[in-house]
Amino acid sequence: MDIQFRQEADEDMETIENVIVKAFQKEEMSDQTEHELVKRIRQSEAYIPELALSAFLNGTLAGHIMLSRIEIEQPDQTRIPSLALAPVSVLPTLQGRGIGTALIREVLQRAASAGHPSVIVLGHPDYYPRFGFQPASGFGVRVPFDVPDEAFMALELERGALQPGIIRYSAAFQL
Repeated sequence: MDIQFRQEADEDMETIENVIVKAFQKEEMSDQTEHELVKRIRQSEAYIPELALSAFLNGTLAGHIMLSRIEIEQPDQTRIPSLALAPVSVLPTLQGRGIGTALIREVLQRAASAGHPSVIVLGHPDYYPRFGFQPASGFGVRVPFDVPDEAFMALELERGALQPGIIRYSAAFQL
């Protein structure tokens, strides 16, 4: 399978939105507003264009992923940078072919190459560990709302980057 990646482009925005809407249409754990979150992130200081990627399969936009800036506020009020992975989307007709896996691997590699220290995800506990994610609680990292421990995960891109603290999402997340 030949998957091509590129930074999201203005001419693809409508197609990207359609991919996101379709990808989450039948997800039980979704509020069906992931496409709105992506729009808000793009308009915020958390947006990192280089880490908003589209995946193309045989010339068709098949998937999308986005990492955005967040911070971990430590007990002494120091804030250390991190990234949030949200969302990753693949057209339902193309799911199960490795496109989501390829997107995640690609964006994590680009984030690490750019010097970002860590990534946080709220997601399926059976899916994300294959990429090295583990419960964030093991690093002492928490979120300011209730979530199942096994669904809130973290990945160090730099050894020792994660320190105890509370995640501070950008206003785009509307928490």
